[in-house]
Amino acid sequence: MLNFLTTLLQAASNINITDKAFAYLGAGIAMIAGIGPAIGQGYAAGKGAEAVGKQPEAVGVIRSTMLVGQAVAETTGLYSLVVAIIMIFVA
Repeated sequence: MLNFLTTLLQAASNINITDKAFAYLGAGIAMIAGIGPAIGQGYAAGKGAEAVGKQPEAVGVIRSTMLVGQAVAETTGLYSLVVAIIMIFVA
């Protein structure tokens, strides 16, 4: 892996890729982190619906617990968005 990165950096220096291009590439890679929260939130919503189906009288507790869990899962996606924006506009 290290040899690949070294070769990539040498090739980039030979064709004069600017720092801005690497910032865009890094921002794109950072946005891949949005896939994890999407999967986690979908799983949590599915399990919440399943739990409500099994115990309809506990819908309030299940809903609030599910929403808190989804909010925590969403923070990783928001952090990756902030990192991507910083890479694009500051770097």
